[in-house]
Amino acid sequence: MFFLADTHCHLDFDTFDSDRDAVIQRAQNVGVGRMLNPGIDIQSSRVALRLAREYDEVYVACGVHPNDALTWDNQSQNELLGMLKQEKVVAVGEIGLDYYRDRAPRDLQKRVLNMQLDLAEKSILPVVLHNRQATEDMMQTLTAWHANLVSSSSPLAERPGVLHSFSGDIDTAKRAVEMNFMIGITGPVTYKNADELRQIIASIPLSSLLIETDAPFLTPHPHRGERNEPAYVRWIAERIAEIHKLSVQVVAEQTSVNSQKVFNW
Repeated sequence: MFFLADTHCHLDFDTFDSDRDAVIQRAQNVGVGRMLNPGIDIQSSRVALRLAREYDEVYVACGVHPNDALTWDNQSQNELLGMLKQEKVVAVGEIGLDYYRDRAPRDLQKRVLNMQLDLAEKSILPVVLHNRQATEDMMQTLTAWHANLVSSSSPLAERPGVLHSFSGDIDTAKRAVEMNFMIGITGPVTYKNADELRQIIASIPLSSLLIETDAPFLTPHPHRGERNEPAYVRWIAERIAEIHKLSVQVVAEQTSVNSQKVFNW
């Protein structure tokens, strides 16, 4: 079993073009044995697939981000379905709703999200979910989707996916956990003003948490202000260990087990 897993990092972004090998090596050096690279559109999903073929530790989620919903066309569904059958593709994502950026009409975002949830169900793959200021619509959609998984006896009902970089309230977190979703924790848990997030994490069992960098974004303390990278996932594990009053090793191992359960990698 690998020691750490970064369950959300965008290694395909051009900010890593000059030193991607070194970034992945630094992650390996601190025990990161799995890195999940979600696509944000069809093209980036293709690039993520190429990276997964090049690097043993890199796995892929393929999907269209809500901010890129306008790129969805008549071919997208079939293209995505084909990608989801490829080796090392372990999830559908990054998908969801974003009412903060509002780069695509909300009705279109919902439609694209629902089509991709359907693809996840057909492919029996969990989902990596982006939610920004759209919690009510997101939870309504996920509740209906999960109920359908349960009624159809889909194995996905036990591992439906992860609420990436969770920033909601405690009630939302508990509702998600009740539906077997994982809660993804990123760099902000290390920030001074994140007391509410830390309180939420304290109330959630470790068996329902995943650790993520969202590299190159959301760099944790003590590297805040720098480009984020998968090696920094250890700082997130350390902060969760403090919150749960456990050793870093226990947190690292349990979150890695959690990632294995969800992504089957």
